[in-house]
Amino acid sequence: MSKTIRIHQGLRHLTGDQPTVDVNGTTVGECLKEIVSRFPAMESKLFDKKGKLLNYIEIYVNAKTSYPEELAMPVKDGDELTIILMIAGG
Repeated sequence: MSKTIRIHQGLRHLTGDQPTVDVNGTTVGECLKEIVSRFPAMESKLFDKKGKLLNYIEIYVNAKTSYPEELAMPVKDGDELTIILMIAGG
């Protein structure tokens, strides 16, 4: 069994309009690295040049924030990760 990543609407064009992608990994970071390996254009939309999540990206695991562990947070089979873009406007 794998984990499912729900893709934010603003990033779906990078996954061929797939709303979800199934991945494997034991941490949030490993799961995100797999999605980047399958969809390389996602890397610059998720990570800075040092490999940290961009400050406007939030990852939820089973509807709970992964902060402050973020990339190191452990995940298990059947978990659902959600990529959220924190967008502000005015």
